[in-house]
Amino acid sequence: MGLMVEAVRTQGLYKRFGQQVAVGGVDLIVPKGSFAGLVGPNGAGKTTTLSMITGLLLPDGGLIEINGHNVWADPVSVKAHIGVLPEGLRLFERLSGRELLLYSGRLRGIPLEETSRRADELLRVMDLVESQDKLVIDYSTGMRKKIGLASALLHNPGVLFLDEPFEGVDPVSANTLTDVLRRYTESGSTVIFSSHVMDLVERLCDWVSVMSRGHIVAQGPLAEVRGDQTLNEAFLDLVGARGSGDEGLSWLGSSGGPR
Repeated sequence: MGLMVEAVRTQGLYKRFGQQVAVGGVDLIVPKGSFAGLVGPNGAGKTTTLSMITGLLLPDGGLIEINGHNVWADPVSVKAHIGVLPEGLRLFERLSGRELLLYSGRLRGIPLEETSRRADELLRVMDLVESQDKLVIDYSTGMRKKIGLASALLHNPGVLFLDEPFEGVDPVSANTLTDVLRRYTESGSTVIFSSHVMDLVERLCDWVSVMSRGHIVAQGPLAEVRGDQTLNEAFLDLVGARGSGDEGLSWLGSSGGPR
């Protein structure tokens, strides 16, 4: 096996909010060309980590490199080569889907004719052609995620960051998103997405980083992290979340309650 080329690397990444340490010294590695999952329970620090890596939130300490470039030394240059689909996606809702893509292209400095051509292709692949003239405010959750992904892909970034991209998305839209992301990584680009849905990560990813309480507790190829268990079983062991399930709640079920 050749030398691993890293798309993303952090060293000692640290962030606190008041007394609370949200990210407590994270060393994240993501190989170039991988479909990588950043997994952890809610509150593990995934969104904070991704926000720092993508230049949206200033770290309190640590180093971040994307394709060898220091994110916080030259944020504008790095942002030109990444795509981001943040959690709680905020879009320009009074634009139509097509207008949103054309606007994104102009913001990125792509000539209008090329932007228009790429927008046409993305709308077709995302199955949004019939909705392209509807205002984004009237889009469903699945449609919003698809137009958000189209917008993040328009400038052909080398690394794509997605925060809970399948949250609240219907199965048909999720299938479309998955197909597009697979094609993207097969071309040598890198996808990093955060999730707490283990079977989704198991199905899509070849690399996984497990976060718990602001730290990375396991990281590497999916098969290595999982071992001979399902990823969900390995994850529960890693984050120390296995309970016997029989303590308390004696009142719950058919034996309890008023007759």
